[in-house]
Amino acid sequence: MNQLDSAAIPALAPHYRLQWEPAQNAHVLLYPEGMIRLSPSAAEIMRRIDGSASVEQIVVALEAVYAGADLRADVVEFLTVAAARGWLRMRQRA
Repeated sequence: MNQLDSAAIPALAPHYRLQWEPAQNAHVLLYPEGMIRLSPSAAEIMRRIDGSASVEQIVVALEAVYAGADLRADVVEFLTVAAARGWLRMRQRA
């Protein structure tokens, strides 16, 4: 995926689940073969992925929380990498 469409809607791929893991003191992605420990910024992005919010809506929500920050490039880069790694599926709004 070279260019991520801002209207695309990310959703967790099947077999992945986001949760807080007290033992790791971090949010993690769980999947049958293991676990991925997320950085705080990655977790902030992943927590907004609900299968109905578009990339644009996620960026706007994060920029509202972190006023004055231009987060678009970082969010798009993370989502692109997460999709390439199979953590996310992207769909277009119907």
